[in-house]
Amino acid sequence: MLIVNVFGQKESISFKKLDTLSMQGKLQKQNNPYNILAPSQAAFYSAVLPGLGQIYNKQYWKVPVVYGAMGAGVYFYVSNNNEYLNYRQAYFDRVNGRPDTYPLYSKDVLITALNYYKKQRDTSLLITVLVYFLNIIDANVSAHLKQWNVDDNLSFSPVQFQTPSRTALGLQMRINILN
Repeated sequence: MLIVNVFGQKESISFKKLDTLSMQGKLQKQNNPYNILAPSQAAFYSAVLPGLGQIYNKQYWKVPVVYGAMGAGVYFYVSNNNEYLNYRQAYFDRVNGRPDTYPLYSKDVLITALNYYKKQRDTSLLITVLVYFLNIIDANVSAHLKQWNVDDNLSFSPVQFQTPSRTALGLQMRINILN
């Protein structure tokens, strides 16, 4: 028996003594046994091939999102890199006295465009790498959450405590080990 003091009121809570054999039988009946390697396996699979960790976690709807985000990053990287190389070649041609593809632009405009596309290219690469790592983190976290116990024996609910002097709100957590 446990006596708890809640806002000046003593309440007693009695616990049943758990039988070791019945507890072991209860643990064996679980549908989803805890696999300590599942999160690391999911992260490894996503690191090897983006989206494979999501497939391992049976979250198939996330695979197009991963490939869409990474594909967009790669597309913008390639597009900005091509523009950067075009402006760089035009600038080098202009400096060396050869005709270039942008005859109406001044050297300053070519340098500004060159720096702009270089910055955009680098940002696209950074975002693509960030999406790659978020893919790995998502697979790891999802694998951890798949093993989270959310059966009916766990509950978390708001309660209202009343004392003679005041009324207060609180949170109550209940864990039922035996039904």
